[in-house]
Amino acid sequence: MVEEHIIADKTLIRTAKVISAIFTPFSIPFLAFLVLFVFSYLRIMPIQYKLIVLGVVYCFTIMMPTLTIFIFRKINGFSPEDLRERKRRYIPFILTITSYIFCLLMMHRLNIPWYMTGIILAALVVMVICIIVNLKWKLSEHMAGAGSVIGGLVAFSALFSYNPVWWLCLFILVAGVLGTARIILQHHTLGEVMGGFTVGLVCSLLVLHPLSNILFRIFLF
Repeated sequence: MVEEHIIADKTLIRTAKVISAIFTPFSIPFLAFLVLFVFSYLRIMPIQYKLIVLGVVYCFTIMMPTLTIFIFRKINGFSPEDLRERKRRYIPFILTITSYIFCLLMMHRLNIPWYMTGIILAALVVMVICIIVNLKWKLSEHMAGAGSVIGGLVAFSALFSYNPVWWLCLFILVAGVLGTARIILQHHTLGEVMGGFTVGLVCSLLVLHPLSNILFRIFLF
């Protein structure tokens, strides 16, 4: 019985690690663009345009943050586990934020529509809030990403006039599984998981919803 219990625990932990690795926050903006280009009316855009946009997004939201954080770790002799400490998370956050800012600038130069650049802007806002909150309390970036996806689904359903119920059911289930995995791995408490999810959800709704864009334009002009 004891051995079976130990095996079950190891399997559970191994599964939680796989889930955390698959649904990493770095991949969310790229996957969001990929879904837009495959499942929305944006699929009619020229393949060259879609490849350029996906290339820019991949370069600045996945490749550059991963590369710079890896170099930072090697210079300081940190392991991936060392970066879980709250005090050591700020530099990786800053490196990622810098990459996202360059991504926004590049997309602006390419005249990418607001609802596409808004994905990067929403992710940037979430990271800034996370780094501020982390001064006192550690939030789950994985769950912030999950919340952003769900908020983005609701916002884009208003923009593209589609029924998001089945997508929401899927990603709410994924968010629940991911949050459970983070707690099983003891990387976050329930409060940190729920806090991260709430930040991602609210920020993506505010940034990506068409009404927010209209108010933003009125405020500026």
